Amino acid sequence: MNRKEIFQEMEAIMDYYCQDCFLYKNNRKENGRNYAHKFCITKCTVGEKIKDYGKKLLP
Repeated sequence: MNRKEIFQEMEAIMDYYCQDCFLYKNNRKENGRNYAHKFCITKCTVGEKIKDYGKKLLP
């Protein structure tokens, strides 16, 4: 997979799963934007998959 394909795959995943995410909206409302973002990166399975794609972009 080249960089362009990785970015396209990440964007497709975020559009499909993250666009109207109830957990993100609820966490942001209850605990703030920083908490919601950290939750997505560390505890959400979709966020973990996106993080894996990001690791593929590193040299």
